[in-house]
Amino acid sequence: MPPSSPPFAVVIGVDSSTQSTKAAVTDAGTGRLLAVGRAPHSVTGEHGARESDPELWWSALRDAVAAGLKEAGVTPEAVTGIAVAGQQHGLVVLDAQGRPLRPAMLWNDTRAAPQAAALTERLGGARAWLERTGTVPVASMTAAKWQWLRENEPDLAVAAVRLPHDFLTERLCGVALTDPGDASGTCWYSTATGAYDPEVLDLIGLAPELLPALAPGGGSRAGSLTARAAEQLGLPEGIAVGVGTGDNMAAAVGLGLGGAGLLDHPVLSLGTSGTVFAATRARPASEALAGFAAADGTYLPLACTLNCTLAVDRIAELLGLDREDAEPGGEVVLLPYLDGERTPDLPHAAGLLMGLRHATSGRQILGAAYEGAAFTLLRALDELLRACGLDPDAPGAAARPVRLIGGGARGRAWAETVRRLSGRPVLVPEAEELVALGAAALAAGAVSGHDPVAIATAWDTGRGTLLPALPRDLSAWRRLSDALERATPALLS
Repeated sequence: MPPSSPPFAVVIGVDSSTQSTKAAVTDAGTGRLLAVGRAPHSVTGEHGARESDPELWWSALRDAVAAGLKEAGVTPEAVTGIAVAGQQHGLVVLDAQGRPLRPAMLWNDTRAAPQAAALTERLGGARAWLERTGTVPVASMTAAKWQWLRENEPDLAVAAVRLPHDFLTERLCGVALTDPGDASGTCWYSTATGAYDPEVLDLIGLAPELLPALAPGGGSRAGSLTARAAEQLGLPEGIAVGVGTGDNMAAAVGLGLGGAGLLDHPVLSLGTSGTVFAATRARPASEALAGFAAADGTYLPLACTLNCTLAVDRIAELLGLDREDAEPGGEVVLLPYLDGERTPDLPHAAGLLMGLRHATSGRQILGAAYEGAAFTLLRALDELLRACGLDPDAPGAAARPVRLIGGGARGRAWAETVRRLSGRPVLVPEAEELVALGAAALAAGAVSGHDPVAIATAWDTGRGTLLPALPRDLSAWRRLSDALERATPALLS
């Protein structure tokens, strides 16, 4: 029997990440997740290069939507809107027909580290960048990648420059439009003015006509699904297409974070990369943070680490252990910077293991890998709090729960390590697909004209389990701090 249309409207939120695309088929009224379709991506490159073919993202989006609709058991006619949340910072260059000229350089491509350092100096140093864009260039940022491309592939006839989510949104509705959230990860968008920065564009030789127009927010309506896209996706022509946003901004929407106060619920996201972010109405300025805009027009200061669950899983694989076979590291310190590191800014670093004894067990080494990754994130959280005017060491400061999201949030070892090193309670939301659910709220906003954060709050997608605080392991924290301080000169070389 063919699927039948449900007695409610459906929206689709797309999470196009580094490794895969997920399409969350969602009840627009309640936020109930009906199904999640999935399709993999491929990433290539070595010696710092990380690239993907954008056409594969489109194919994966098509396959994920089809799988999600089939699993949900609903007809395409029930779908009223779609929006995309994409991995940040990726550089997509197109020809005049909208076709990719080369594979996209991804966020974790570290080849542009020299260009990032040079750009920082050419504008007048870190403080000048913070005042303009809110973020100091590092290898991850799109401006540095564009500069690398100009220097290394100067003959490319580039007709358009897009971020990953922009590329997919344009394929859906034929309109070149982006939002402040994802645009703020380029270093050519100014969070001070809410527009592209003409001096930065001139500095990097990027003509503004190559860029998509700026929408007021990720919940705006970019346009309508074109006939061609509708045919390829098997969806009704003319449904609403949301502007969409970056993946971190969508996760904040999915949690119902809207920058209502000085700081709204700090979040640790444990995925391939690790991120720390919070919604705020304060415009922070710190060299250790990316001063992003949020999808709703407020701010989303964020720190990102390159090495999180993937690095720890690799250590477990090398030791022949399951990822949950971890014990506290004791005297062992492991800084798992297997892909270089972004926070702290050590693009050429490698993993570093110290403090081995005859009595050291493999489980302790694995536990030390968890500790090194969690320490790096929690250290960034302290900087985020300071940048927003809060003292992380003030009496009672540790009572504020941290929300733990991403694939690692379901792991016992991750949650216990974060609790032990931070001394904070941890809230683990029930929803597992917060980026996709945030994109679904953006799609619902594009359909209805309502605030996507308010929609997600009404859906109650941020509810979860509160794990009480553990006594803080200050000795482990000090060991890690001392090890990083001693090792940094070597890691920089």
